[in-house]
Amino acid sequence: MATDPSRDKDYSFARLADLKDIHVTLKITALEGKIPKRSYNEILEKPELQYTGGQDDELSDLYVTCQLWADGKDYTLPFRTPWKSFSSKYTWNQMIILPITYPSLLLSSQITLTVWDVQGAGRAVPVGGTTMKLFTEKRTLRRGQQRLFMHRGVEADPKPDTTTPSEPTDQAEDEMGRLEQLVKDHERGDIPKIDWLDRLAFRQIAALHAAETAKSPHLYLYVDLPKFDFPVIYSEAESQIPLPPAPTLPTQTPQPQNIPVLKPNSIANNPYLWRTYDPDAWRENPVEIKHRKLLRSQRLGDAGRDLKPGPADRDRLNEIFRFPPTTPLSPADKDLLWKFRFSLFRSPRSLTKFLKCVTWSDPIEAKQAVEKLLPLWGSEVGIDDALELLGPGFKDRRVRAFAVKRLERAEDDELLLYLLQLVQALRFDTTAAATSRSSRRRQSVSTPAEADSGLADFLIDRGAGNALFGTSLFWYLMIEVIDNSPISKMYAKVADGFMRKLESTPEGTIQRQVLKRQAELVDILSTRAKDVRASKDVRQKKIEKLRHWLGDSKHGLSPLPSPLPLPLNARISVTSVTSDKSSVFKSNLFPLLLWFETADTSPNRLDDDPDIEAPAMITPDYPVIFKNGDDLRQDQLVIQLFSLMDRLLRRENLDLRLLPYSVLATSREEGMIQFVPSKSLAAIMAEHGSLQNYLRLEHADDGALGSYGIEAGVMDTFVRSCAGYSVLTYVLGVGDRHLDNLMLAPDGHFFHVDYGYILGRDPKPYPPPVKVCKEMVDAMGGTTSAHYARFQSLAYTAFIGLRKNANLILNLVALMVDAGIQDIQLEPDKAVWKVQEKFMLDVSEEVAIKQFEALLNDTSYLTVMFDRIHDWSAVVCSLSQTEAKLTSCRAQYLRD
Repeated sequence: MATDPSRDKDYSFARLADLKDIHVTLKITALEGKIPKRSYNEILEKPELQYTGGQDDELSDLYVTCQLWADGKDYTLPFRTPWKSFSSKYTWNQMIILPITYPSLLLSSQITLTVWDVQGAGRAVPVGGTTMKLFTEKRTLRRGQQRLFMHRGVEADPKPDTTTPSEPTDQAEDEMGRLEQLVKDHERGDIPKIDWLDRLAFRQIAALHAAETAKSPHLYLYVDLPKFDFPVIYSEAESQIPLPPAPTLPTQTPQPQNIPVLKPNSIANNPYLWRTYDPDAWRENPVEIKHRKLLRSQRLGDAGRDLKPGPADRDRLNEIFRFPPTTPLSPADKDLLWKFRFSLFRSPRSLTKFLKCVTWSDPIEAKQAVEKLLPLWGSEVGIDDALELLGPGFKDRRVRAFAVKRLERAEDDELLLYLLQLVQALRFDTTAAATSRSSRRRQSVSTPAEADSGLADFLIDRGAGNALFGTSLFWYLMIEVIDNSPISKMYAKVADGFMRKLESTPEGTIQRQVLKRQAELVDILSTRAKDVRASKDVRQKKIEKLRHWLGDSKHGLSPLPSPLPLPLNARISVTSVTSDKSSVFKSNLFPLLLWFETADTSPNRLDDDPDIEAPAMITPDYPVIFKNGDDLRQDQLVIQLFSLMDRLLRRENLDLRLLPYSVLATSREEGMIQFVPSKSLAAIMAEHGSLQNYLRLEHADDGALGSYGIEAGVMDTFVRSCAGYSVLTYVLGVGDRHLDNLMLAPDGHFFHVDYGYILGRDPKPYPPPVKVCKEMVDAMGGTTSAHYARFQSLAYTAFIGLRKNANLILNLVALMVDAGIQDIQLEPDKAVWKVQEKFMLDVSEEVAIKQFEALLNDTSYLTVMFDRIHDWSAVVCSLSQTEAKLTSCRAQYLRD
């Protein structure tokens, strides 16, 4: 509350949040204005018109409907006035209380009011409509009587840019509107009150009102809103963020005697203080902008070309270069980078930091940065920096085109590791293009920044020249073409350009036919998967029907018309589906297990990279899980990042025998997963008692005393893969890690499945950062064994190896922020930060190793307890399902 003693006006006000538990209320008073009568010719042509408009000098049965809207969405159901018989004028005096309180209102809230007339039985036509905003342009809640202009013959328009505003368009010529505004000022006390003069004035106003109403061609609806004692100002709900504790002053510092001392939380609890938020708090200080312009205007030429940083500046620059991509630069750091801009190119990690210091709104500075400085880096730019330049933080098209030029030097196999993110980078090209188009409308000449970055053409050319690359590109594009949004239309244009590029060559025409056949295969499997899910048969019956359907040659799967590269892995060409081995999983979604016969009878490898030595599958078949009813894009991202991390570790000569099986989301509700023959740790413990007993079944070696009677190579594979997946799942924050999601193959390969929870999310409380279960440790021989010590050493080495490539991983996650990934969408602004936190980049390498060692050795009893609870719940669920089946069979037997 505040008042100005120098003026008579009262500046006291209240917040909207102060109107607690008070519902939005309005009173529909009366309708003024003439409703034209229908001519006799119109009534003869349409007899139903005789019931409208008071044809026989009687007032028609009008009623009013009102509804609350905000941002084009309805927030209440429509309310209407009851039937009423009118004698001389349309007067309702109907009070309406909406089921929403005032603090729940949005600033864009508005009420639509429509006056209706009857036209025959069961039919109503609008007499007029109007849309009243509840808040003025000064964010003040409307109060008192409102005179609303009615638009004849239309229903009220609830859109934000409504075509039926309540303010009359001819306000300057509306004498009644001016007089009513003066009456409101008089009621608020803005006009001094003189009783004898007020009575004369109001008498004249009443006479003038009657005369204006009789001759006015317009309709006006009068509505009364509550008259609060003070103006009510719109205020958003405050976030309950605790204030930091007040700093403690030294004891020898005297406290001012005339200033009241507030306790730390007294500001938050004081009801008489109102916290206001500065809307410009997140904008750059104009004083700093002016200072930067004056400072840099002296250095826009080549005068600083020979300027070299001293020892202190060199150390600070090196610190800046080591910043993660998410770290913002301070104004001082930006000025330092610009000062020594001609010598920064000598450091290969400096490009992105330099581009962040450029004031892109200054065309002279931007031109020098792009034309003179950017070419200095040449071929020294790393692939991680190029990916960062294609992210949402860089909108200048010339910078993005420079990044594309860097990608052109990469091989197809390397680009395949980043293709998922490169396809997502196209949406940021669209954002940049929209920005360029809007700036083009403001400027009379175009600039080089408005040119296309060439990313789409680059991907199309690579896809047309490499069938493996083109297959992945096709399916990544198809999943983005789902609706009529601008982004989907952009992806549709890129896909169409890719198809046209394929048609231009004979090899491309063949590749396009292959893609068409792949799409047909996915459609066939999708239809069958939906039928299996919808069927009420028991699982065994589902399997029998599936095998019979697959074995029927008319469906074209046993065999296929010709060898077809799988969409899941285009390196594998399949010829038929083995119906006898195919099955249906015991799951709520009943995914299909399909065994494809490959064209090449040589064993198929588990790893998709031909340049990496990996163990082979002892089968010429390629098993695939086709899953309908589940969004696999998150699993696809996790597996893609796992494959990349595996490649990075192998470059460091660290082979952890990982199994990044293939995953492909063919739509947002289905996809394909490579099936790896294995068993869950829960099933192994239930059947064999320990993991060592399971590994001895096929790989026993009585002479291998150091590996507990298991072949040394199998135990080595187990230890390595345990270390690798412990680190990989830690980095991405994979959750819900119980024994049913941990798998073990007979040859010792340990791996994880089901990545429905990432970035720290977990359905169980207190999840461990690093998942190392007791069963894994026991299989190594316990925490005192040599195998466990080697497991720890491999995990530390893997963590440091990935930490060196943290920028690349962070940039890949940043490019997926708008991709619709489930757990990223929950907090998109924190997704990159959550991964960055795992790398501990704010401390030295030695400290990071010690902290990771503590996390790895943290064996929590809560983890074991929750694993046991999960096992018990699974047993109880299985028993319940068995009991339900027995009850169903018994009922069927009694009926028979």
